[in-house]
Amino acid sequence: MSTKKIKLQSSDGEVFVVKIVCVLARVIDYCKDRSYFSPERLQFWETAFWRVHHSTLVALANAANYLEIPSLLDTTCDRLAEIITDSEDDEQVRLILGIDDSKEEKETTDKKRKKNQSEKNQHTDPPVIPVYMCFPFGDFPEGEIQNYKDDNLWRTTSEEKRELERLQKPIYNSVRQAAEVHRQVRKYMRSIVEPGMLLTDICETLEITARTLISEKGLKAGIAFPTGCSLNRVAAHWTPNSGDKTVLQYDDVMKLDFGTHIDGHIIDSAFTVAFNPTYEPLLAASREATYTGIKESGIDARLCDVAASIEEVMKSYEVEINGKVFGVKSIQNLNVYSLRPYQRYAMKSIQTRMEEGEYYGIQAFGSTGKGYVREDLECSHYMKKSHIGHINLALPRAEQLLATINNKFSTLAFCRRDLDRIGETNYLGGLKTLCDVGFVQPYPPLCDVKGSYVSQFAHTVLLRPTCKEVVSKGDDY
Repeated sequence: MSTKKIKLQSSDGEVFVVKIVCVLARVIDYCKDRSYFSPERLQFWETAFWRVHHSTLVALANAANYLEIPSLLDTTCDRLAEIITDSEDDEQVRLILGIDDSKEEKETTDKKRKKNQSEKNQHTDPPVIPVYMCFPFGDFPEGEIQNYKDDNLWRTTSEEKRELERLQKPIYNSVRQAAEVHRQVRKYMRSIVEPGMLLTDICETLEITARTLISEKGLKAGIAFPTGCSLNRVAAHWTPNSGDKTVLQYDDVMKLDFGTHIDGHIIDSAFTVAFNPTYEPLLAASREATYTGIKESGIDARLCDVAASIEEVMKSYEVEINGKVFGVKSIQNLNVYSLRPYQRYAMKSIQTRMEEGEYYGIQAFGSTGKGYVREDLECSHYMKKSHIGHINLALPRAEQLLATINNKFSTLAFCRRDLDRIGETNYLGGLKTLCDVGFVQPYPPLCDVKGSYVSQFAHTVLLRPTCKEVVSKGDDY
């Protein structure tokens, strides 16, 4: 692969390096063994691999030719030939192949590329470029900034508080990296989820995408907890166990809740998918209530006041379903929670106020039912407790499973599909033992009454010393 050919893709040195790395990463991915893939998974991979910009196809063809990979070269050339055949004129063909005779036009293009460097590099469909490659200087974008008010307004200009933030910059940057992954994954998922899809396929597609974008690396970076895809009356903590054949329907209300983390710093954000416009007022209630909860959050804010503000907005909405009008109720026992390294639910037992430097999940669940959830249905979510003593386990399988959980998940939540994915088998007995002795906490699905519908939106908020940052905020919500 000649340097001249590659430089057709970019004239900027840094972008050039990123482009080369991305192309080589795709070549390596192509050469991996996929003989064990199911037909459905192989089809998904092929669709994701080839759904790229024509400039990437040209670079792949150059790489395949230089590295002598005939199958990749043939397939890439076939796809380029199809694009060229559909081209309208010679000028368009030259553009596809990166042939530019005009130096003046090339300089103009280079300036535009420099101006939009990160944007050009990070958006593919589906997203397959690890997020860290899209930001060569390692600075990830801030979330939405909201200033404190009233008694905390002084923090905005306090030099002492600014210095505290400067000391925390590396941690903030890790959190923002996880947040950028979350934004890209959910943007992609919102574009592909449709009625008729298996919930298992939805979850696995999301998880594969998240692992790719975050460059999963053991406990250093990865998925923070199981993908929740709770339907209708189920508010939270439901993900399909292996073999589940549940299909998403047009009239379903699905809460898609997932998390990412870097070094245990968790980004937790959720949204609701509903295809039937009948449910839009229900979704709007949760969305606006979440925004209000975020607005009311702050250092020394009382948790009960944040919950009350969410409820106040929620009860102002109503939704008509099959000719019957329902007032939207805020689910009383699902509200604000604290996020700490490797722990999703880390609220102090006596905590009544929000604290400086803490991360919080601000969520709002709107329901057409009782507005109160209880545990129901088969359990899929589990999490090892953070502080446990030593107990001699009578069941060797339980001892071995605990070692696996410590090594793979630590105190991050996991599900049965996660155990299946890492090769664990016949683990249900051992898992039950760990739950019975108190080493592992099961989290069964949380459900309102039958026949009800629940919607959810959630964001991660960081109470910085000088301001409030909605870290997971994006263009979508």
